[in-house]
Amino acid sequence: MRGMDRSRSKVLIHMSDDAQIKSIAIVGGGTAGWMAASILARALPGTGCTITVIESPDIGTVGVGEATIPPLVDLLRFLNINEGDFVKHTQATYKLGIKFTDWPRTGHSYWHPFGSFGSMINLRPFFHAWHKAKAAGLAPRFNDFSLCSTLGDAGRFRFPDATVQGPVSGLRYALHFDAGLVAQYLRNYSERLGVARLERTVAQATLRPDGFIDEIIFSDASRLQAELYIDCSGFRGVLIEGALKTGYIDWTDMLPCDRAVAVMTDRPATRPPYTEANARAAGWRWRIPLQHRVGNGYVYSSAHISDTEALDDLMGAVEEKPLRDPLFLRFVTGRRKLLWNRNCVALGLASGFLEPLESTSIHMVMAGAYKLLEHFPNTSFAQSNIDSYNTELIQEIERIRDFIVLHYLTGRTDTPHWAYCQNMKLPDSLMQHIELYEGTGRIRPKIGELFTDLSWFYIFEGIGMTPESHDPLMDVVTLAQLREILGSMAQATALAAKGVPSHDSYFSAGIPNR
Repeated sequence: MRGMDRSRSKVLIHMSDDAQIKSIAIVGGGTAGWMAASILARALPGTGCTITVIESPDIGTVGVGEATIPPLVDLLRFLNINEGDFVKHTQATYKLGIKFTDWPRTGHSYWHPFGSFGSMINLRPFFHAWHKAKAAGLAPRFNDFSLCSTLGDAGRFRFPDATVQGPVSGLRYALHFDAGLVAQYLRNYSERLGVARLERTVAQATLRPDGFIDEIIFSDASRLQAELYIDCSGFRGVLIEGALKTGYIDWTDMLPCDRAVAVMTDRPATRPPYTEANARAAGWRWRIPLQHRVGNGYVYSSAHISDTEALDDLMGAVEEKPLRDPLFLRFVTGRRKLLWNRNCVALGLASGFLEPLESTSIHMVMAGAYKLLEHFPNTSFAQSNIDSYNTELIQEIERIRDFIVLHYLTGRTDTPHWAYCQNMKLPDSLMQHIELYEGTGRIRPKIGELFTDLSWFYIFEGIGMTPESHDPLMDVVTLAQLREILGSMAQATALAAKGVPSHDSYFSAGIPNR
């Protein structure tokens, strides 16, 4: 998964010409603002560049994006943050993947696990062997080839070990955490690196004659001027939209869920090491276990269910005592027309919104910050550099959009919402993926995409799409050989899962020092 290019950061560290950026203002704190501040402060030591985060005392953060994917663990390593300390102070739990329930039909479940799935056979991805085995009636069991899903279903957890051959070395994990505590943790981290914090409310921004942002004016009439502005102000987009009128591209026609209701409930009896995503009549529910509480929510289409009905559905499913009143959110799925406009970069909800079905919200903050380092400007703000940033990041967002849309193509027509999803117009880019898979069993994501061929396979398989054929090169392996190979892999997975402690035991015995 993505890691920061250290060589690029060294170039930034030694920049010394007069055009160097010397001041950055980040509007908005929360997870997005303080994560951006942490990454920039870590990458820009010794440059003389000041970083200021502006947090409003009057505006809260959304704080419902509590599930992550494995690049978050890579970020902690880049920031040189002790993982055990982070887990302890953010009330985090471990995550081995996402378990989807009731998507193609009631009672059905499937996994999008992290880590490896089987291993290549005759240099072909293992899912071709899976397809061949199913077509031949061998009836392979999914969990026999995924250690993450095996451990997840058993409520167990272990860390990867690169020194051990087999499934253990291919295991990957992410975290569930309290977003408010993460913002506080990263604020402390950033301030130790010299980031300044201003508690102010932005009233407006003034523009230079060339259309660039000049100054931020606060509600108390004080002002702040910077050379580079980062908008982490949430859905409002006070700079990227309020000041620069960048415009927004609406994707509601292909992702019709436009609202969510969330509620925090008391500490769970057990904490499974995965995110739950349960399909409902007009969308889906999430359940995210933390050490001290559970995050619950219902993402839904307001065209197909009322707010009251959605809340009743959610509250009928929660298993613990609510800790506070439910929070309703309204959003428009889509993105800004530009993610970097003049001297303003939008991150997090200010840049756009994709429902958290695959826990990508926090990842996109990281991706935007990494891309900014790869395209770090000087005060000339070369348009070609800005265009390159926008092109690369927009492509990434649109590929993630396609992947999320795929989850809804279950064939279900039992409710108006699901019937709409089966008949909606799909992007050409997604249709190409589907047609290739259905015809050949092949999956060909572009180099650098967040979701690999394995991720696409998990969803195709989970929603019941069956290809017409598998890779012909898999036929070099006879059925007898394939049966033997599958048996050996299943045995290795069972051995790797044997004696593994429960996920809960990590929090009763203390967090391992990672």
